Amino acid sequence: MRHLLHMASYSSQTNMHARNLAIVWAPNLLRSKDIEATGFNGTAAFMEVRIQSIVVEFILTHVEQLF
Repeated sequence: MRHLLHMASYSSQTNMHARNLAIVWAPNLLRSKDIEATGFNGTAAFMEVRIQSIVVEFILTHVEQLF
């Protein structure tokens, strides 16, 4: 998480701020066996990934307090 926060510090150059990093990394960091097992697709999968990205974004914006 600290590494991703460090990467977010370059967002003015890369446009990869905490939200974009969360969208990209959330499915890997918070892997959902429900999506994999049931083969979610469409709206259900999108909502699951959206929740994951919100959680990862929260963690990234509060790294110092959490870790």
